[in-house]
This record gives sequence, structure tokens and C-alpha cells, in this order.
Amino acid sequence: MASAERRRNNHHHNLVPLAALISREMKSEKMEKPSVRYGSAAQSRKGEDYFLVKIDCQRVPGNSSSTFSVFAIFDGHNGNAAAIFTRENLLNHVLSAVPRGLGRDEWLQAIPRALVAGFVKTDKEFQSRGETSGTTATFVIVDGWTVTVASVGDSRCILDAQGGAISILTVDHRLEENVEERERVTASGGEVGRLSIVGGAEVGPLRCWPGGLCLSRSIGDMDVGEFIVPIPYVKQVKLSNAGGRLMIASDGIWDALSSEMAAKSCRGLPAELAARQVVKEALRTRGLKDDTTCIVVDIIPPDVSAPPSPTPKKQNKFKSLIFRKRSRDSADKLAKKLSAIGIVEELFEEGSAMLAERLGNDSSAGQSTSGLFTCAVCQVDLAPSEGISVHAGSIFSTSSKPWQGPFLCADCRNKKDAMEGKRPSGVKVL
Repeated sequence: MASAERRRNNHHHNLVPLAALISREMKSEKMEKPSVRYGSAAQSRKGEDYFLVKIDCQRVPGNSSSTFSVFAIFDGHNGNAAAIFTRENLLNHVLSAVPRGLGRDEWLQAIPRALVAGFVKTDKEFQSRGETSGTTATFVIVDGWTVTVASVGDSRCILDAQGGAISILTVDHRLEENVEERERVTASGGEVGRLSIVGGAEVGPLRCWPGGLCLSRSIGDMDVGEFIVPIPYVKQVKLSNAGGRLMIASDGIWDALSSEMAAKSCRGLPAELAARQVVKEALRTRGLKDDTTCIVVDIIPPDVSAPPSPTPKKQNKFKSLIFRKRSRDSADKLAKKLSAIGIVEELFEEGSAMLAERLGNDSSAGQSTSGLFTCAVCQVDLAPSEGISVHAGSIFSTSSKPWQGPFLCADCRNKKDAMEGKRPSGVKVL
């Protein structure tokens, strides 16, 4: 009897109040979360590159421990209207497509699908304006150690891990280099070929006709055809606790520098100077032939300071040599230490241009708090008789149940059909 009472007392003694547990968990999460430092640089030739930096987004409004960051580059063509519109609207459209009330892990799992919906909604809204401009979009979400990248076009995002390994987190949607995209465009009704000049000679890169666009995916570009789709390639990775450096840049950088050259040109520099150095290196190599924009994002472990600033010019030469040797030695030790562990864990990757594949199978997806269903793309409420399954009538569908969600409104279903080449666009271009 006494031993049972003692056990109860011990058990009661080990209990911790819920508030204390939550506080401890938040403190632990805060301690383990890396810091994010960024820098940007640009040189303009045509005035069609735009970028977005927002480091104070909150998954749970008012909760500072749910903060995440967004970085994006939009490289416009045929004018800057699409790039400006996308910069102003894409983030809100992505976040509005994420179901409410999710915990962090579920939120991260929902982001790839929300990115697809957000890109398509942004494209649909811009096209409704009847303008012919277009833009690439490379959109990066950094939440703790998890990085999610969505992209259309030929801007690029690379990851330079602390061990020296370089990963490309995007896919170039250039018709010249992407065989699968060429086949998709021609199957959907587009023509792919080079520019013909007098005498029948063909010059330049492969383009889609009509319109002459070199890209197979973009936002906007109504004059080319809707088989040039806004459905992004999405990749989500988790960094090791050693952190890493992201480099997001328009093709003004990548036409001049390889991923390895860009990463190596700025190692050891803080983010702001690193971005300037990459732009400087690209201009030195190729000149200012295009708008050239670069964002560098350092994801830094909590117990590590930012990369050191360049050595002051007036510093004693002997001290400078010692500093360089120490830095090199510590970098070598870190590289050896990290070589034994996995630097990056891939959580998600998908690049299909088929909306049915990207939105998946989920009969409860898009159900609103009012009990009605919402369109998986534009988020408007649908009565049960209004929603059209994203899988209905699609030869690409992995579902044999056309009544299974997610659902689209009639307008978004027409958009889906146009992107798959099943009908002409029907949108008038001014």
C-alpha cells in the first residue's frame, strides 16, 4: 500500500504543467532554428527583372516562432507587366491555397500543392487582363532547415552546402535543352522550331510558335498559347544542421557562369557582398547583355556566426596570413566532418505539367469551413453541383473516380483544358 502511494507521489512529482511544456518546446525550436541572412544585387539593361524578399512571414499570425522567409526572382519578357503583377500577387495566392489550422509538418507537406495552385491562379488572373507580357518565376520558401523551391522558366536556384556540394534546386524550362518539354508542347498543339531568315536558314535557339518564346513554362505570354504552362517544378529539401547558402538568380547570371563558378566566386563573403560579387563576375565574363539579378541567402546554424567580412586593407600582413591559414584549416576540418554525413535530405520533387497529377487525389481537399467545397486553384466556394473533379475526363488521371476531389470551378477547368491543348485559349489579347 505504501509502495503504491509512493509510486503515485513520484508520478505526480514528474508531471510538468502543459504551459511549461509548450514554453520549453517553443524555446527548443527557437534555439534549434537557424538564422537567415540575405543580400541582393542587380544590374538592369531592359528593366524587366524584379525580385521579392519577405523575411517576416508567419505561418500562425502573431506567433513569432512560426516565422518563415520568402525570396523570389521574376525575369520578365515582352515588357515588365507580368513580372510586376506576379511579384505583387503570387505570395498571397500561394498562402491562400494552404488549408488553415495545420501544424508545421503538415503545413510544409501542403506547400508543394499550394505552390502549383498559386502559380496557376496568378497566371489566370494576369491573362484575364489581356496583356501579352510574360515572366519566369523562381520562388523560394525557407522555414527553419526546410527549403521549398518552385520555378517556371530559366531562372535558377542552387544550394551550396557547407561541405562544398552544389545542388541545383530548379529545372530549366528552355525548349533548346529540355526534350520532355519540347514533346509536351508539340503534343499540345504548339510548333517548335528555330527562327527562319531569308534563304531558309534557321538561326538561334528553339522557340515555340506562334510567339517565338524560348521557354516552355512561364506566367503570362498569352500571345504564345496556353500550352506554355505556369505549372512549376517543385523541390523541397531539408538541410543538415550545418546550414548552407542559396543562390537565386536570373539567366543574366547563368548565361555567364556555371553553378560551380557562381558558388566558388563568393565563398567566404557575407551574403550582401556575395550577391554583388556574383553579379560583378557575370558582367566581367559576359558584359551587360541582359538584366542580371542575384539573391544570396545564408542559412546559418544557431551556434555559428555569419561568414567573415573581407579582411580590411590596412590590416597587418602577418596577422592577415595567420587569419587566412586559420580560416582554411577550419574550413578543411568542417568539410571533412561533413563529408561523413548527408548534407541534404530530399523531401519532395515533382515537375509534371499535368494539373491532375500535381493536385493529387483527395476527396476532402478544398473543403471550406462553411461545408462547401472550394476550387483547388482559385479558392472560390463551390456548391456540390458546381465543382468539376480535376480528374474528370483526363487521360493523364491516376484516378478512376471522376467524382473524387480536388475540384475545379468551370473557369479553372477551362484553363486546365487549354494548358493540355484540348481547346483553344479563347482569351482575347489586346
